[in-house]
Amino acid sequence: MLKVPYYPLERVNASYGNTIANAMSRVLQSGWFIRGKECENFENQFASFCGTKYCVGVGNGLEALSLILKGYMELGRLDRGDGVIVPSNTFIATWLAVTAAGLVPVPAEPDPETCVLTLGSVEKAFVQATYAKVRVKAILAVHLYGRLCPMDRLRGFAEDRNLLLLEDAAQAHGASTRDSRMAGTLGDAAGFSFYPGKNLGALGDAGAVTTNDSELACVIRKLANYGSSEKYVHEYIGENSRLDELQAAILSEKLVKLAKQNNCRRDLAERYSTEIKNPLVRLPKVSAENRNECVWHIFAVHSEKRDALREHLKAHGVDTLIHYPTPPHLQKAYANAYVGVSYPIAEKLAKEELSLPLHPFLTEEEIQAVINAVNSFKV
Repeated sequence: MLKVPYYPLERVNASYGNTIANAMSRVLQSGWFIRGKECENFENQFASFCGTKYCVGVGNGLEALSLILKGYMELGRLDRGDGVIVPSNTFIATWLAVTAAGLVPVPAEPDPETCVLTLGSVEKAFVQATYAKVRVKAILAVHLYGRLCPMDRLRGFAEDRNLLLLEDAAQAHGASTRDSRMAGTLGDAAGFSFYPGKNLGALGDAGAVTTNDSELACVIRKLANYGSSEKYVHEYIGENSRLDELQAAILSEKLVKLAKQNNCRRDLAERYSTEIKNPLVRLPKVSAENRNECVWHIFAVHSEKRDALREHLKAHGVDTLIHYPTPPHLQKAYANAYVGVSYPIAEKLAKEELSLPLHPFLTEEEIQAVINAVNSFKV
C-alpha cells in the first residue's frame, strides 16, 4: 500500500540540492555565527519580499510576537494589564506571546468557514472586554492556516479606537491581498515563524519581525540582544532572541523558491476542492476572487466524524494531523483565567478539524491517493 506522509522534511530539503549544504559550509568557513552578514542579508531579502522597510531576525515565532508587544510597551503604546484581542482558535503561541509581555488575551471567535477573525467578532470581543473593565489596546490577527484575515476592515476598526493592529503571520509567508500587499505589511508589525515545517522553514527554530516603524524595529533589535546595541551597554531589560547565521543562510536559499512553492500549494488546494466530493467532509473555502490570499500552510477539512475519518485515512496510508485539538482557553495553562467561559465555535472547530497532506513535494500518485481515500470515507 502506498504511504502518503504529511510533510516529509527529508524530501523538502533534498529538493534544494547542494544549496543548503553550501550555505552551511559558507557559514562554517566564515567563523561568524551570530548577527553577521548572513543575518543582515536575509533580513534585507525578507523585508524586500514582504514589502516592508525593516526586518529583524529573532529566535523563533513566539518571541517575534512577544518582542513586538514588549517593544510597544517600551515605546509607551502598551501598558501591563492591557488587553490584546486574539483568536479563540489559534495555536497557543499567540496567547503565550501576549501573556509573556504582561498583557491579557481577549479571545474573539473566528468565522466558522474561514477560521479567521472577522470584524464582527472583534467588535464583540472589544465590547465584552470593555464591560469587564479590560482596556483593549491591540488586535493580534492570526492568518490561520495561511489565510489572510480581513485586515482592511480590522484596520478601520483599530484606527477609530487608536488600537495597534498586529499580525501573527507564522503560517502566511507570501500570502497577499488583491492589490498585492503581502502578509507582514498589513498591520503595524508582524511576527513570522520559520519553524522547519513552515512554508519557509529553517533547520531549527527561527523567526522575524517585519514593520515599517523605525522606532519599533530599533527597540526590538535591542531587546532581542540583551537590551543592548553596544557591547556591555544595556538600555533595556532585554533577552536573548537572535536569528543565527546558519539559519539565516539557509532561509536565504529557501526564500528564492517560496513564491513558486506557494503557487504549487494553491494549485493543489484548488484540485482538492474540485475533486474531493464527500458530504461527510467540509472543505475549506478556496477563493476564486483572490487566489493569493491563502498560501495553504495547512489544508484543514472538518467533519463531525473526524476521528473515524482519520482512522479511515490512516488505513489507506494517508498521514494526517490535527490543528489544534484543544483551544487555548481549555488548556491547563489558561484554565484558571477562563473558568466557566465557553467559545463554542473554537471548541467545535477543535473537535472537527483534520489536516490533509498538501505541499509541493507530493507525487501525482500520492495526490490521487489522498483524494480517493477521502472520497471513499463512509459511516
